[in-house]
Amino acid sequence: MALSGALRALSLTVGAAVFALGSLLYIAWNIYFCDTTSSTDWDGWWEQDLWEQAPSKDAVRRERTPAGNPGPSRLDWQQVLVLGLDGAGKSSVLHYICNQTARKHFTPTQGFNCTQLSIEGLEMELLEVGGSQNLRAYWPHYVSHAHVLVFVVDSVDRARLATARQELHMLLAIEPQLPLVVLANKQDKSDAMSTAELWEELALHTLSEQRELFLLPTSATWDSLNTANSILHVKSLLVTLLSQ
Repeated sequence: MALSGALRALSLTVGAAVFALGSLLYIAWNIYFCDTTSSTDWDGWWEQDLWEQAPSKDAVRRERTPAGNPGPSRLDWQQVLVLGLDGAGKSSVLHYICNQTARKHFTPTQGFNCTQLSIEGLEMELLEVGGSQNLRAYWPHYVSHAHVLVFVVDSVDRARLATARQELHMLLAIEPQLPLVVLANKQDKSDAMSTAELWEELALHTLSEQRELFLLPTSATWDSLNTANSILHVKSLLVTLLSQ
């Protein structure tokens, strides 16, 4: 009887260890191998991984400035960092940049989304980091790694425009020459602010003329793909910027 109880306890212990190891391997896979659906949805400890994955500025600058002859033409990996306050529509923007299939619901990003897109000789990685208050602390650690910054603004959310402006200018101070694409999103809403209003509210006129700066009206919805506010215009602009 005692032997049976000991075997049962041993079996439970081994089973728990195998389950824990499997969970850790699954999480590690999601962290280091991102795809179009990868996103973190666990709380607490994953924040440490966001800190650890952020590269140093020196390493990024070495990557941006290769020594000697770059060699024959090849696919060049380039990162587009997509940021903005929570609810601005970042996940919708990523979805319609990468594919044109209708989707009605997007789950708020709790950690990050990462997707890769090969187009016109470019291998583009689009990295979205969530925009909730606790996640914004990680933004500066990723902006130095980006080749283009896309900042998504909710054109209807007047109450948080000051917060969006503050966060954006803080990032731009870190990388004074990083190309910037600001998306005035949700232009399909009747009470959306115009790009002219947002230009002033976000104080974009105060930025250096040396920075490549674009402010585009967008509507990250299926119905808007064939309109002047289509996300496809953003995709074309990114290809142009990364091809320079």
